[in-house]
Amino acid sequence: MEVATSTEEANNRAYVFPGQGSQSVGMGTDLFEASLVARETFEEADDSLGFPLSRLIFEGPATELQNTANSQPAIMTMSVAAWRTWNEMQGPKAMGAKAVAGHSLGEYTSLVAANVIGFSDAVKLVRRRGELMNQAAVNRPGAMAAILGLNELAFDQICSETGVELANINTDDQIVISGDKLSVARAMDLASARGAKKTIPLPVSGAFHSSLMVEAKKGFGGCNTIVTL
Repeated sequence: MEVATSTEEANNRAYVFPGQGSQSVGMGTDLFEASLVARETFEEADDSLGFPLSRLIFEGPATELQNTANSQPAIMTMSVAAWRTWNEMQGPKAMGAKAVAGHSLGEYTSLVAANVIGFSDAVKLVRRRGELMNQAAVNRPGAMAAILGLNELAFDQICSETGVELANINTDDQIVISGDKLSVARAMDLASARGAKKTIPLPVSGAFHSSLMVEAKKGFGGCNTIVTL
């Protein structure tokens, strides 16, 4: 972590928090061992959720960590632990950031960083979000994949032919697709055949950011009672 050299520099930074697919078994182990505030963050998540999430993060198995009901609170916990540790390292210069944002799940983490939602409430909220999304994924199994280096026309044609949906535009050169498993696999094959530099299946447990998640969206509407603003 890079420490700011002045209060002005510390306060003139923006931070973007990651979404699903960035989890890995063992993430945060060094941080947990080296930082008291990080350790307290992992313990707070365990207490808030009522089960040892930190053990799953540090020890796996990967299949359980990949389950969206676990990966969402795990990634948020790791992100908040890193954020709090960074702020502690800044000392008196840690007056806040110019802006915070997030990629999908990371939007909720950014609300914690901006002091809009408390971490304990937020980790319970994303756990419930993950449970709903997992149930939707069980009912309507799906997958996601990143397509790199494919022109827009070819991409649009592949979506039309296979029925996959555009989930995320990460960069001009990287687009994420979402849909049922067979359609995503076919879209990846077509993309490779039509000039894509690379296709990457994402380590997620469902077709997130697609119409296959409509069921989860409906259920999540009643979760506002979890959070105190």
